[in-house]
Amino acid sequence: MEAFFSHFISSTGFIAMTWGQLIMLTVSCILLYLGIVKEYEPLLLVPIAFGMLLANLPASGITDGPKDGLVGGLIYYLYQGVKLGIYPPLIFLGIGAMTDFGPLIANPWSLLLGAAAQLGIFIPFILAFYLGFDLKSCGSIAIIGGADGPTAIYVTSRLKPELLGPIAIAAYSYMALVPLIQPPIMKALTTKKERLVKMAQLREVSKAERVVFPILVTILIGLLLPAAVPLVGSLMLGNLFRESGVTERLSDTAQHALINTLTIFLGVSVGSTASAARFLNPQTLMIIGLGLFAFASGTAGGVIFGKIMYWVTKGKVNPLIGSAGVSAVPMAARVSQVVGSKEDPTNFLLMHAMGPNVAGVIGSAVAAGVLLTVLG
Repeated sequence: MEAFFSHFISSTGFIAMTWGQLIMLTVSCILLYLGIVKEYEPLLLVPIAFGMLLANLPASGITDGPKDGLVGGLIYYLYQGVKLGIYPPLIFLGIGAMTDFGPLIANPWSLLLGAAAQLGIFIPFILAFYLGFDLKSCGSIAIIGGADGPTAIYVTSRLKPELLGPIAIAAYSYMALVPLIQPPIMKALTTKKERLVKMAQLREVSKAERVVFPILVTILIGLLLPAAVPLVGSLMLGNLFRESGVTERLSDTAQHALINTLTIFLGVSVGSTASAARFLNPQTLMIIGLGLFAFASGTAGGVIFGKIMYWVTKGKVNPLIGSAGVSAVPMAARVSQVVGSKEDPTNFLLMHAMGPNVAGVIGSAVAAGVLLTVLG
């Protein structure tokens, strides 16, 4: 009996726990608090944080691969969808089915704001190179600035798979923390007069325009950047399901059952990569810091170009909508609305901000295609 209890005690996680795992469990609990209590993008943060928690419970084996004829842990198999690049295009399919490209079609110039926000990819790329990272690592780190988790995972899985864990965690964490990161940058780069600008109502977009748009974008980007086809093609197929009017069941499945299932799989899988052994090292912490810089650069790039458009149009464009040029849909657009409404509660910027926001989704996929074409 004594031997039984001795064996039981020695097999518990309390005995095997390391200080690093304890730190990561604390971090996961903080992220769960932010997701559940503060409601910072809980659909992303809760599964990611819980995956992190599971990965840092000692001796559970839930992330272990097959060994000595034994079956691997559950998360090991779920992670294969991340590692093989299966989840990101399917996530894009669901995003496309949920996305209204009407504001972008109504104001095509907002595409420029989405393009300007991609500075958050290319400026950090240069900085990472000068900090000593190799080119493929630079591309994987820089894509965090697109504020698009699936794109970051897709690019990294092809350029630098060994960095997938910290980059995925950084990308999704910063996406979830958009309401904290963006407002100080937006206020610092704009004046009160600029933030008070009320924009003219968007024109009505016809059904024909909505149907032609995803087909045309797929052809143009597919011919220009073949490497971007898996992401852009999936995004536009989902949008065609939405807009065609003849595939309601497919659109409903993509918007709900498919993307919800994939969000659980992807979130838990991504969170599980944040084990203490992988996460608590200087390189990872540098990647996290560069990711924050990348995200801030994207926000700043969009706002600065928004100011340029404010001057060019003689005050008809509110620069705050430029911050929505990052690909965090619809979070970034909501932040533009919130910051604008604090200056004037009667100012409604949400639909205007959705133009740059959905342009940012396309922009980040195009930027991914560029990186894959040049570096892959």
